[in-house]
Amino acid sequence: MEYPNNRLEAKKTGATHYFTGQPCSRGHIALRKTKGTCIECMKEDWKIDNEKRKEKPKSEAAKEAGRRYYEKNKEAVKARANARPKEEVNQYKKKYKQENPELYKALVSVRKRRHRNATPAWITAEQKLAMREMYLQAQKLTKITGERYVVDHIIPLISPDVCGLHVPWNLRVITQEENLKKSNKLLD
Repeated sequence: MEYPNNRLEAKKTGATHYFTGQPCSRGHIALRKTKGTCIECMKEDWKIDNEKRKEKPKSEAAKEAGRRYYEKNKEAVKARANARPKEEVNQYKKKYKQENPELYKALVSVRKRRHRNATPAWITAEQKLAMREMYLQAQKLTKITGERYVVDHIIPLISPDVCGLHVPWNLRVITQEENLKKSNKLLD
C-alpha cells in the first residue's frame, strides 16, 4: 500500500497515516499518524505508560473488571496458567516469597502453632522421633524423585467434620499433588 509523502497530503486525501522516509525526532524511520505522531514513538510511549501503570495500585473498578473477565473466560485463563513452563512458575513463586518474607513467616508460624496445639502432652520422646523421621523421609523422597513429597495428616488437624491429632499414627508420607487433592477431608 502506498502512503502519502507528507501530513498535508494525508489530510487532503483522508488517509490516517503517511510516510516521509525521514527520521522522526527520536530517530525512527516509520509510518506517522496524520495527527502527527510516529508509530514507533507511540509504541515506546505505550510501553512506558504500561510499566508505570503496573506500579500503581488497582482501583476497585479495575479489580471488579478483572473478576468479571475471569468469570467469563475461566477455562481459557486456567489453560494459559497450566501451559506456563514449570521453571517460570517456580521463579515467580520464589520471587514472590522473597518479596513477602513477613507473610511467609506468619504462615509458617500458624502451621507450627497448629501442630503444637494438636500434639498431646502424653506423647513420648520415641513417638516425637518417629514423627521427625517421617518429615525427613518426605525430604529424602523429594530429593530422590524430584517430585515434592509431604507429610499428611490422615485425619486433618482442622476440618468441619472432625479434628485429628499430631501423632505418628495419624501421619503418612504422600506426594504434594495427592495432599492438595485430599485437602482437609477424611479419606473414604
